[in-house]
Amino acid sequence: MQRQCFSFEIRPGTFAEYKRRHEMIWPELVVELKAAGLANYTLFRYSDERIVGYVECEPDAKTCFGALAHAEVNVRWSEWFEKIIVSLTDEDGNMQGLEEVWHLN
Repeated sequence: MQRQCFSFEIRPGTFAEYKRRHEMIWPELVVELKAAGLANYTLFRYSDERIVGYVECEPDAKTCFGALAHAEVNVRWSEWFEKIIVSLTDEDGNMQGLEEVWHLN
């Protein structure tokens, strides 16, 4: 299992809508997230325009997010957020991950 922490920017003035949409997350997306191997997925508001995410990936982030990338419901969800999220990945398609420096188990 790999722990993944990441950060991304949302567009100015969109936080309320970003939060509202997550409060009504689609059940079929939840099923797909779990099927891809993601667990303990949490999003935090860092500032008005910055979100920090944490997720546990089995077996690893690359495998989990790779599987999720092609799921039809995830594609629809991502399209729904195009006017809210600036970008989840860099120009090479990699998440803007944060380096883990310590963990208490």
